Parts: sequence; C-alpha cells; structure tokens
Amino acid sequence: MADTFKVKLETTKGDIVLQVNSSWAPLGVERFRSLVESGYYDGAKFFRVVPGFVVQFGLAADPNVTAANGTNLKDDQVTQSNSRGRLTFATAGPNTRTTQLFINLGDNKFLDGQGFAPFAEVVEGMEIVDQFHSGYGEQPNQGHIRMKGNAYLDASFPQLDGIVKASLIE
Repeated sequence: MADTFKVKLETTKGDIVLQVNSSWAPLGVERFRSLVESGYYDGAKFFRVVPGFVVQFGLAADPNVTAANGTNLKDDQVTQSNSRGRLTFATAGPNTRTTQLFINLGDNKFLDGQGFAPFAEVVEGMEIVDQFHSGYGEQPNQGHIRMKGNAYLDASFPQLDGIVKASLIE
C-alpha cells in the first residue's frame, strides 16, 4: 500500500479531497481505506457539527451496515496534531475506534494527549467543510442513528449535510 493516497468525498455541499498518510496512523488508515472501498460512508450524514471544533460523521445510512462494521480498532500512536483540517477517528476510550470520524474545524491540540490520532487532512474543499449545516449542534442522538440510520436523521434533522459518495482517487 502506498504511504499516501487521496480520497474524494462528494458531499451535498461540494467535493472534498483528503490526503491520507499511512505513516501517521497505519491501523486507522487501513480501516478507513477498507470502509471507503466498501462504500460504507456513501450516504452518511455529518450528524455533529460544532463550529470551531469538529464535524463528525461515520454512522452508515443503513443501520445494518453500521452494526456489521462495529469492530473495535486498536489505537495508533498519536504522531500528528489535531490541527484544522485533519481527519481523526472518534474514540470513547482506549482501543474503541470503529467507523466514526471527525474533521477538526479548529486547532484542537488538546485532543493529541487524549489518544486522537490524525491520519489524513483536507487538501481541497475546507471551505466546503466550513459550510456544513451546524444548526442542530449536538442534538442528533447517536443511539437513534445506530438503530435507524438516515431514516431517523432525515425525519428529525432534514437540513443535515452528508456524503453522497466516498471514493479513492487513483
């Protein structure tokens, strides 16, 4: 596998290009690539948008797909800082990464010491990321998203932006 590769996120607001760096967090990169190649993120919503902090996503449109991909991933060592535009797996403690990701909207260096290991960064389209709908804040309930997927989000939070398609750029 190449040390770096690019992923395009076609979103409801426009395209974003990520530069993925295997040397930064190899386990995270391997999982991310596998999820992108399987179409996991296609249709996923940006369900947590906190201006100046993060845009979070990574629960599949179909709750069965989320459930089938819930295996925990071991932590990578944090080698890069959570600066603006960097992509990182969300975690609920040691070795609990699964599919959820966030893009740092600010310089979140305080996350570095908490085990959040960036593995990619936005190289095109950060202005798109800044436009994602943030009016719902942290209201969407992750448990409901896991159980009902986009059916819940579309009914309760219709203005959320999302990923139309995620693909590797060869």
